[in-house]
Amino acid sequence: MPNDLVTMRARSDVLELAILGQLQDSPLHGYELRKRLNATLGLVRALSYGSLYPALKNLTAAGHIEAIDTADLPHALAGKRTRIVYQLTAEGKERLASTLGSAGPDSWEDEHFDVRFSLFDAVGPEVRLRILEGRRMRMLERREGMRQHMQAGRERRDAWTLELQRHGLEQIDREVHWLEDLITHERRNTTDSQQTTSPANPTSPTHPAATPSDTTKE
Repeated sequence: MPNDLVTMRARSDVLELAILGQLQDSPLHGYELRKRLNATLGLVRALSYGSLYPALKNLTAAGHIEAIDTADLPHALAGKRTRIVYQLTAEGKERLASTLGSAGPDSWEDEHFDVRFSLFDAVGPEVRLRILEGRRMRMLERREGMRQHMQAGRERRDAWTLELQRHGLEQIDREVHWLEDLITHERRNTTDSQQTTSPANPTSPTHPAATPSDTTKE
């Protein structure tokens, strides 16, 4: 498959995952869904209705979401004015859970990472850690590649080009530091959770084997 088609497919997959993630809590109108997706994806990838509705159509055809009339809804979305909202189907919930439960290389690439990160609250710590560590590995590779590129032919570049490259390298450095802080925090939380749920440590002061009351006096 040509690279441009691969990129388009990747973007489509990311958008569809983002839609499923936004619908996991409640049904949404197209306008509200677009607003939330724009907040998630950021201004760099501002979402248009031209890309949203084809994605909604694809997800509906795949059976992952369904369009329903607000008049049929017994909650706050129901009103006098009939509008269409979208909600997850059982198959859509399974698809979302399956995708969020995985942590393959795609999940830490540029096209996927932001959306996966925005849905971290719905996944376990092991998955979060794997994605964060994968992203850090990718950024370290990118940083090394940029450093080598900057050194090669440095004397042939003007001062502004070198400054732009230095700025790019600083941005990568900041992301690496940010990721390392998140990884340290996640590992600490995972360790604390394991200690809380594990059996008592025999050498702990609260364990009977270590209390003075069990020491036999001669």
